[in-house]
Amino acid sequence: MSESTQHQTSGDAKPPISGGKAIVLLLVVLVVAVILAVTGIIPRLRARTKLDTETNALAAPNVQVAEPSKGKASEELILPGTAQAYTDAGLYARTDGYLKKWYFDIGSHVKEGQLIAVIDSPEIDQELAQAKAELATAQATAGYAKTQATRYQGLLNDNAVAKQDTDNFVTQAQSTDTQVKSAQANVDRLVQLTGFEKIYAPFTGTLTARNVDIGTLIASGNTKELFHLSAEQTLRIYVSVPQVDSRSCQPGMTAGLTMAEYPGRTFTGKIVRTANAIDPASRTLLVEVDVDNRKGELYPGAYMQVHFNLNNQPPSLVIPVAAMLFRSEGLRVAVVQNGKAKMVPITIGKDDGRTVEIVSGLNADDQVIQTPPDSLIDGEAVNVVKPKAQPAESPASGSNTQGGGQKG
Repeated sequence: MSESTQHQTSGDAKPPISGGKAIVLLLVVLVVAVILAVTGIIPRLRARTKLDTETNALAAPNVQVAEPSKGKASEELILPGTAQAYTDAGLYARTDGYLKKWYFDIGSHVKEGQLIAVIDSPEIDQELAQAKAELATAQATAGYAKTQATRYQGLLNDNAVAKQDTDNFVTQAQSTDTQVKSAQANVDRLVQLTGFEKIYAPFTGTLTARNVDIGTLIASGNTKELFHLSAEQTLRIYVSVPQVDSRSCQPGMTAGLTMAEYPGRTFTGKIVRTANAIDPASRTLLVEVDVDNRKGELYPGAYMQVHFNLNNQPPSLVIPVAAMLFRSEGLRVAVVQNGKAKMVPITIGKDDGRTVEIVSGLNADDQVIQTPPDSLIDGEAVNVVKPKAQPAESPASGSNTQGGGQKG
């Protein structure tokens, strides 16, 4: 190859790139790649964040809240009760025999100590006659023994009889005296039994049952009730008051009594005593209400409703039953705090099926979720919405209705 050709070839070749230019070129490529990446990632991140926000907002349940309402300062408690006679007793026989005569039937008013019936007991009468005869024999024997003992004691002083004989007669006199006392006790027992042949009223009242008639065989003991007597001048009504209201029912309080057979009428009674103990089986307090029944308008055994006017100070908080959540850990109420639901444990009082009294757990200014979903959990975000207003009836529709009525 000639020199000129070599020169031309060497003149056409490109000069090599220096190290500094390569670095600059690499940096430019990297910047372009970063710009492209940033312009693509940031919108995606924004879109994802917006999607998450919208998803969370849509997932949060819509709830309506309201503050608990206050209960009444005084509240009427209505409980069932049964009237009972102030004094009530069954009359039984204390001696055997036959019913000879009765003087009062059911519904009769008798006074204390008045004769109600007579029982004929011939066996007891004969036993009494025999006992009296035995008593007379014992008394005669004892008199003779005493006379003999006195005589021998006098002869002993004159050394006319032996001391042994005197002691025998003295001992015999003491023994016969004891026999007299035993015979007298037997006579007294039989006299008391014959006294039981007559049945007297133990107190003033009304006979509510007569279970025997003339000629009925009578056996002593409590196997068969002859008559039943009730003192109905004052009636007792026993009421089982729930534990939550037990402290409000105190002796001296008045109570209203209503009965189906006296519509529109209320009788007035008074609490006279309580059991001062809660029945562990029913968790109630037994309360006795007495009512004056001297007019005889109320009957023992009658069913009635007892009305108590209880003070409720301070007034309790009341929420709808639908606001309660029944969880495994107990009753809960969901309240809204800072846009999130919070589960609050509660203790309930009276429940009428529509609303329930809250004894503890809520404050008067709590925002209670009215109908919480069953899936609601503690700390979950919620959307508080206002209830939709009910559309009011337009005047036009009212006038049309009125006009239609006129036409008709």
